[in-house]
Amino acid sequence: MKIENLTLTNFNDRQYKVHTYILEQNPELVEQKRPLAIVVPGGSFEHLSKREGEPVALAFNNQGFNSVVMEYNLVHDEGKIYPDAGLDVLTTVKYFRDRADEYHLDPERILTIGFSAGGHVVSVANNMAIDPEYQEKYGLKKDEVLPNKSILGYPLINIEKIGFPIPKDQMDKMPSEKKILDSALGVTRETPDTFVFQAWDDPVVLIGNSIEYLAALNKNKVSAEAHLFNHGYHGFSLARHNVQTKEREWQENPHVAHWFNLAMEWLKSEWGE
Repeated sequence: MKIENLTLTNFNDRQYKVHTYILEQNPELVEQKRPLAIVVPGGSFEHLSKREGEPVALAFNNQGFNSVVMEYNLVHDEGKIYPDAGLDVLTTVKYFRDRADEYHLDPERILTIGFSAGGHVVSVANNMAIDPEYQEKYGLKKDEVLPNKSILGYPLINIEKIGFPIPKDQMDKMPSEKKILDSALGVTRETPDTFVFQAWDDPVVLIGNSIEYLAALNKNKVSAEAHLFNHGYHGFSLARHNVQTKEREWQENPHVAHWFNLAMEWLKSEWGE
């Protein structure tokens, strides 16, 4: 496996880091071009969850993907979270699509997956890629920056639909534009086909986030699949024992852990495999 720590510069001239997990090329394989999973962890915009980074990337590697984990700016970094966080995603898509041969990638099978706050980043990035205003301002070309599919795990969609108050010292870092504050407002027919999963009893990112986003996808006739589990709370990542933290037994949940295999089945059906 080829592991790199890259520093990229986004469309707004801000630097950020990407960590690659690229499988060794095997000339004997029938399929030479691999899909790419761009993993965007959550962490309430305060930190980047390690449980939603490398373990997820490696799980995709195990399914034949090349993968990367992307960092983005947080509340304690200089400047606001947006537009840079969304532009980081679009820059990452373009960087690897432009280098598909170098990384042995299929440029038409690029997947973004965002958890919690990372789900907000991914969904906002999709909106930016198809919004003429952002295209003109940052020189974005949709065919270069828009991922082919997206997966959203217990995603923050509407920043006003969270189960706790945002600290006052962080409010000035939050977006004020309505279409960024609530990424469901930016969904169009061009939004990538999307897989959504969340627990119904999520006390942090309220279930209304997923429901609102799914309604927007449905309204705009975007193909989607959703799995809303009865119990699971928030931040369960792969919901497996090896990503459980101390004194949080609920993070291991065999039923909720099905989301990963379900997502793989969805991708195969979407890509005609």
